[in-house]
Amino acid sequence: MNSLSLPAPAKLNLMLHITGQREDGYHNLQTLFQFIDHSDQLHFELTQSQHIDLITALPDIAVTDNLIYRAATLLQQHSGSQLGARIRLEKNLPTGAGLGGGSSNAATTLIALNQLWNLDYDLATLAKLGLQLGADVPVFIHGHAAWAEGVGEQLTAVAPEQPWFVVLTPDCHISTREIFSHKELTRNTSAITIAAALKGGCKNDCQTVVLKHYPKVKKALSWLNQFAAAKMTGTGSSVFASFANQAQAQRVFEQRPKGLKGFIAQGQNLSPLHRELKRILHGE
Repeated sequence: MNSLSLPAPAKLNLMLHITGQREDGYHNLQTLFQFIDHSDQLHFELTQSQHIDLITALPDIAVTDNLIYRAATLLQQHSGSQLGARIRLEKNLPTGAGLGGGSSNAATTLIALNQLWNLDYDLATLAKLGLQLGADVPVFIHGHAAWAEGVGEQLTAVAPEQPWFVVLTPDCHISTREIFSHKELTRNTSAITIAAALKGGCKNDCQTVVLKHYPKVKKALSWLNQFAAAKMTGTGSSVFASFANQAQAQRVFEQRPKGLKGFIAQGQNLSPLHRELKRILHGE
């Protein structure tokens, strides 16, 4: 195999509780991750040199800071591989929106190059590497909807319903670091069980801070709340609400305020990345 094209899907945090802050500054949390069928697309071409050539349309991010490049070089250093890759990113997911685009890009890169470089690492090994790049990377590598604890790396596979979502992304970029370091952030929510979380009704502890300081997010959330219970994913800026079928989601999406970007997508308990890789490798 000399080339490979794979999706890097978005995720939603169906809930996000922050239960404490650790001595190292990181936060203990509880969250439900679910994938959706809306993705960036990554194209990989094997090269015989060790050079990593990354082509993106993200002028504000230096190539060496991009999580795709960092994932490729981390895997190269860990494995000692003498091979390289030419990688092209088709960017469809908004940045700074709480959809996990950068982490998903990193996970897809590790999984793709594991194949192209014939490294034969298992998912646990790749997830351990991915954790060095970000707390959300392991869930994308394992590829199943999950209940997450710790900093997000302690994963338990779950199977929530797979509704259709309206996802709206106001025109603002929100820094995860800014929100998690904010003095007004709630950090003492009581821990709950997986069963309780799957019943719904949970909140996103980051939402109160974001809505106070980002009026565009507050406005989008208020609008979507007219049709279904809406909440923010991750640290925002995207907000979402679930609907029973595609037609309902489409009707609401078409009514959105002028200029408000977004999309509709279906929840996926098995990552589109893993489904596509299985199809390529096994014809399934």
